[in-house]
Amino acid sequence: MGQGEADSPPVAEKKGAEEEDDDFGYWLFPDRNKKPQSFLVRSLFTFHNKCQLMLRLTLETNPYARLLLEALKQSGCTVFNDRHFSCENCDGCVSGGFDAATSQIVLCQNNIRQQSHMNRVVAHELIHAFDHCRAHVDWFKNVKHLACSEIRAANLSGDCTLMNEIARFKFGLKGHHQTCVRDRAIRSILAVRKVSKETAEKAVDEVFDACFNDLEPFGRIPHSKADAKRAYRDFQNRDRYTANL
Repeated sequence: MGQGEADSPPVAEKKGAEEEDDDFGYWLFPDRNKKPQSFLVRSLFTFHNKCQLMLRLTLETNPYARLLLEALKQSGCTVFNDRHFSCENCDGCVSGGFDAATSQIVLCQNNIRQQSHMNRVVAHELIHAFDHCRAHVDWFKNVKHLACSEIRAANLSGDCTLMNEIARFKFGLKGHHQTCVRDRAIRSILAVRKVSKETAEKAVDEVFDACFNDLEPFGRIPHSKADAKRAYRDFQNRDRYTANL
């Protein structure tokens, strides 16, 4: 299971954790293994309807999401709302995840309460989906592959914008964006894989430069919604002058 956002620090590690059976983070998403609830139960007793409404607004209006959806379509991986997104209850420390086994994005309806949060989580998970579509990512056995996608997701989804970092009471000047991306990638790995902090840090550090500088499909780091809109326009015009050659 790919990780969205780790809203709280992962649990303390146990000695020899790498040697234990790893369920790849599925314990954070308990609804994955349950029988689907009835429409009435979901409507009356969960945040399912609100989650669906926020998701629809994100897919229709958010420039990060719109660019990624178009990039996925051009790569041969068209995303359908009712097939590739699932609003579910999750553990309290996560907001979303990418289930590589089903190519499905899980949105944690009990943890996503604001539209801006939904926008960020959807963008983050769509980056994982884009990486899954365009590359042979070994999500379950190669921690470097996971680290690379987590670096890209933190870098390009808006996770580390200045306003989000200020909201987390984190301030910095030179190199702060890179520090945020590194820290959030490590946190995400630790949330879904039974590896030591040292193993996660090593994996992130070994692939950081290459993956941080891989800006596809944005072509730039979108530090704001205005940046994302410009990136979306550039993406739409990318093949404009070569289409008839």
